[in-house]
Order: sequence, then C-alpha cells, then structure tokens
Amino acid sequence: MIDCLLILRRVLLIPFVLLALVSGSVAAATSAEYQSAPLTAHLISAQEGVPENTQTLSAGLHIQLNENWKTYWRSPGEVGIPPSVEWTGSENVADVEFMWPAPTRFTAFGIENFGYAGDVVFPLRVTLEDPGAPVTLFAQVELLVCSNVCVPEEFDLSLRLGRGNVIDSTSAGLIGTFSERVPEGAETSGVSEANAFIDEDLTELIVSLRVDEPLQSPDVFPELGMGVTLGKPDIRLGEEDRLLWARLPILSSNTDVTVAPSITVTDGENRAFSVIADRVARRTAPPFELATRTPDMMELIWIAAIALLGGLILNVMPCVLPVLSIKVSSVLKHTDHDTTRVRFGFVAASAGIMTFMWGLALVLWALQTAGLSVGWGLQFQSPLFLAAMIAVLLVFSANLFGAFEFALPHGMQTRLAGAGGRNGYSADFFTGMFGAVMATPCSAPFLGTAVAFALAGRGVDILIVFTSLGLGLALPYLVIAAFPRLVAFMPKPGRWMLIIKSVMGVLLLATAVWLFWVLDGVAGLASVIAVAALSGLAVLILSLPNVQSQFRWSIAIASLVLAIAAGPLLQQSAPARSTPQLAMAWIAFDRSEIAKRVSAGEVVFVDVTADWCLTCKANKTLVIDREPVRSALEAPGVTAMQADWTRPDTRISRYLESFGRYGIPFNAVYGPSAPNGIVLSELLETEDVMNALAQASGRDVSAKVAGQE
Repeated sequence: MIDCLLILRRVLLIPFVLLALVSGSVAAATSAEYQSAPLTAHLISAQEGVPENTQTLSAGLHIQLNENWKTYWRSPGEVGIPPSVEWTGSENVADVEFMWPAPTRFTAFGIENFGYAGDVVFPLRVTLEDPGAPVTLFAQVELLVCSNVCVPEEFDLSLRLGRGNVIDSTSAGLIGTFSERVPEGAETSGVSEANAFIDEDLTELIVSLRVDEPLQSPDVFPELGMGVTLGKPDIRLGEEDRLLWARLPILSSNTDVTVAPSITVTDGENRAFSVIADRVARRTAPPFELATRTPDMMELIWIAAIALLGGLILNVMPCVLPVLSIKVSSVLKHTDHDTTRVRFGFVAASAGIMTFMWGLALVLWALQTAGLSVGWGLQFQSPLFLAAMIAVLLVFSANLFGAFEFALPHGMQTRLAGAGGRNGYSADFFTGMFGAVMATPCSAPFLGTAVAFALAGRGVDILIVFTSLGLGLALPYLVIAAFPRLVAFMPKPGRWMLIIKSVMGVLLLATAVWLFWVLDGVAGLASVIAVAALSGLAVLILSLPNVQSQFRWSIAIASLVLAIAAGPLLQQSAPARSTPQLAMAWIAFDRSEIAKRVSAGEVVFVDVTADWCLTCKANKTLVIDREPVRSALEAPGVTAMQADWTRPDTRISRYLESFGRYGIPFNAVYGPSAPNGIVLSELLETEDVMNALAQASGRDVSAKVAGQE
C-alpha cells in the first residue's frame, strides 16, 4: 500500500517538475531585473540558448513603465533625451542593432514630445563573432523617464546564453509584437511620393505624402536633425485618404537645416512607416487650406460683449493717461456749453476711435491672411511708428506750453485743427484717433480673450471684435454726445485752464520721453538721438518769431519727415540694458528651459513684457517687485524667467499663441504640480501670484502667504 502511495506521489509530481524546468528555462532567457520607482527593466531573448551555427539572435530591452511615467523616442521632441545603450563588456558580440518601435505623442510641460508609456520592448538584432558559441550581453543603459518630474536612470543589465535550441515563447512573442511596430522602410510601405517644404525663415514645415493604402487616423513625426524641434501637426487627408498633408510649426532650429527630413507616419498600432522626403527650400503657400471653425451666434454675441467691456476698461488703464489728457483738452475747448457743438465734437472723436479700430482690423486681417504674426500693440515694435508718435507728441506738447500757435495754411488748418469754422470737427476726430492709438499697448482684462478669438478666426470675427472694442473705448465720448449738458458741470473758464494746459503738456512730454525709452530698446541709441534732434529742430523752427508762416511750416514739416524716417533707417542691434544692482535676477526666456527646470522640481515664473507695455510696468512695480512676491520669486527652487517682446521675436509670439494670446502682459507659473502652466490675469494681484506659486510647487495653498500679514 505504501509503495502504491509513493508511486502515485511521484506520478503526481511529474507535472510540477516539468513546470519548474520550463520556468527555469524561461528565466534563463531573461536577465535579472532592474527596479526603481518609475520602471522595471530587463533584457530578454527569443532563444534560451545559442543554436548551432547561428549567426544572429533576437533579443530585446524590455522597459515596464509605471503609471504616468514615460520615456522618449530617438527624436524626443523639444525636451527629453532618447535612451542610449553601451554594449562594452559583452562577450561574443560583433554588433547590436537597436530598433525603435513607432512612438506616441504626449504633452509634457506644455510641449509636444514623442516616446512611450506602459510596456515597451526595443528589439535587438545581435550579431555574433563566433556563430553557435555562448554569448553574454552586457548593457549599460541610460534613459530619462518623466512624470511630473523627470528622473535620469542609469543601470546595467547582463544576460548570458549557453548553447541550446529551445525557444522562449513568451519573450519571442513580446519581441515579435514590438518588431511589428518598428516602422517599415519606403520600399515596403507603399509610399509613392514624399515631399517636405520649409520656408526660408524656418518657421514651419509642410509634409506631403501619397500612399497606396488609405490612411485612417495618421500621426506624423518628422526628424530634421539635432537642435530642431517641431510643434503639433495640423493633418489633412485627401484623394480618398491616400494623400496626407501636414503643417508643423518649427519651434526652434539650427541656422542651417540642410538635411532632407526623415518622416515617420503612424496609423493606429499596427501600421507605421518611415521615408526620407525631398526638401524644398521655400514654399510661399501651403498645399492645402486650413478650415476655420465657424462660431455660433451666441458665441459671437458673448465675445462682442467681452470686447466691449475690454474697450471700456481701456479708458482707465495706466497706458491711457495721455488719452485722458486729450479728453480733458477736448472738453475745455467747448466751455461755452454749445449743446450742438459739444454733441458733434464728441461724435467726431468717437468716429476717430472707430476709424482707427476698423483700420487696425483691416491691417491685422491682411497680415493674418499673408501668414504673418499678428498681435495687439505690435506697432510699438516698429521704429517708424515710434518715431512718428514721438514727433507728434513733441509738437503737441510744445504747443501746449505756448511755444507757438498752430497757424497752418487755411486748408490744412481746417482739416487738422478744426479752426476753419464753427462746425469744423477735424481736431475732435484726430483727438479720438490719437487716443485709440495710444491705448493699444495695453491688454486690459477681457481684452486678451476677445483679441485672441478675433485673430484666431475669420475676417468677420476680427471686424466684430474690433468694432465692439472701439465702441467700448468710445463709450465715454458717446455718453457725453448723448447727454451734452453734462459739460455744464465743468467749472467756468479761468486761470485754472492755463494750469491744466501746462499739466497736459507735461503729460504729453512724459509720454514722449517714455517712447524715447521704447525706441532705444527697439532701434538703438542712434535712432533716439536722430529723432530727438530733428523733432527738436522742427519745434525750434516753429517757435521762431518773424518768420513767414508758410516757409516756417515747410522747413518744420521737412524736419519732422526726416525725424520719422530716421527711426527705421538708423535701426541697430541695441545692447542689453544694464540691470540695476537692486533689481531682481531674471533669466532670459527659453521655452525648453522651462521643462528642464520643472522636471528638476523647480517652479518657473514666466513674465512676457516689453518696454512699450505700460501695464506690464505697472504689474512689475505694484506686484512683482514688492513683497511678498519678490521674496517668493527669489526663494531657492524658484526661477524668474523674462521674455522681452520689445522687439519682434517669433519664439515669444509662438509661445503666446500656444495659450491663445496675442498681446501682453502675460504671466504663467509652472511647477511639478502644474507642468502645463497656470496662466494669470493681465492685471496681477499679489494673492493670485502667491496662490499660483504655491499650487505649482505642490505646497499647501494655505501657506502661500506665510508672513504676508
């Protein structure tokens, strides 16, 4: 009986012994695991041993990424580092071919990146020095894995295979699955045509591919070489889904992109191919038209209301101080309280505002249609515009100080000064227009949303938004035009009017000084000196007594024309402004640097500003440079990054457009808990900034203003 039981026990143990043998053979086809918080990694092989006379082996680097962790493709995107493996120390290995499965697109720190999540196997084709002999794979692996932070991983893996001809089905299946995801070459992928178009300014890449089999949901991953990074593609399909077009913004690039791009296309999990495209140096227009989404009526009404409110708020923004002085001047001219004259004077001023807004909308639409960068207040980046504004302001302020009186020829006097008769309203018209011009450096609350909607939409959207914006800015004028008897509440004429006139002259002169500062940053010191000298000469000539009016004005106008022309003609690369010792330490804007610092656990505060943006200056003076914000921005682990948009800069334009913004001020806070950025209001408040810094860092928001009270 006992013998029977022993025999039965041995029979029952046979399956477990076989299972143990199988398990042991599988283990022999894998290396020891490397484990860390983000990942588990090991080498695998399709064979448990090296078959006789075998020249090559199929192996793989198996990376198992934990939830929310990712690693990178060979072309990682704007930030990131592709995995690298050294095989030094391997035995009986002549060569290892490292293959890249097709990547997926993911966003990290607001930037497009390419790589892998979950499980990924990098197939390896191992060529042996001595066919059929035992082999040792020794891999020194370096890779970057990212979640809310990025962690560099370095580890060694070793796999030894003796002689044998047994297949490890599990490892072979994994290697086979990911080998199928390695993109095919042009010969087997069915690509009949591949073209790439890059403009001379290296601002965008356009890809055109024609394939034999229809595409369903393709994604495109072009590679232009080291140092060239691309944004998210806009993809179109045509010719029964056999023709693919894609437009990708070039976010950063080397100065000489001369290599024809490699283009990898994925279409679901089971279709991927790579081709080398022909390169054309210049393309004046894309080979396809971008469809624009048509907003519904309620959305248009809502945006128009926002634009109206934004225009109204512009009247009390700090950059509209000269406008307020001009408004006062307009009222003081009508102290006789003639109801009809007051009404039509303010209607004319409103017409000046609307004319400028419609003209600006037309220009922006034309620039947008031409594919150029557009934005609110960008005319203050033009030295020609700045020189013209400075010349006008200096002449106006000199007139207010009593240096001379306008005594133009009768026709010009009627048009510009409105003095040709009781019903001349030219001065009121140009007062409104000039006020609207001076309002454009500002980005009031609600204004950014409305302008972004307009510039990202159709021509009719631009017209609706800028019409509403102009009506909001002109609303105070329209109120007085509707109720002209409000002027009756103004004080009676007297000596106080001379004081007000002098104060307004000081305000206009201060505005001219500010524009000189802006011109220095845009065009350099030579332009500033020339514009100042020629404008001053014009004022001096106008102030000379006993000179014939027509001759005097001819010389003065010639000087003003030369002053305006000197701005752009003498433009030069302005040296960086010296920073006061007590000023906060800023680093220069670099979009990829944001990701690098946040991945290291830092908080980054981005400030997009310009010399011509008075609202930006107000934010800096009232919030950024004051406690407790300044101390928070200077604390360890916090970086203050400044993007100076005084001069045109496509990097900054694209950065703003990625948030749907076309004007400044703009501020955003990044951190481990806010990798895509927290966008702040145009008008900064201390509590909002401290809240964002705390939230981005992951700290308890309740501790944001410790020591603030």
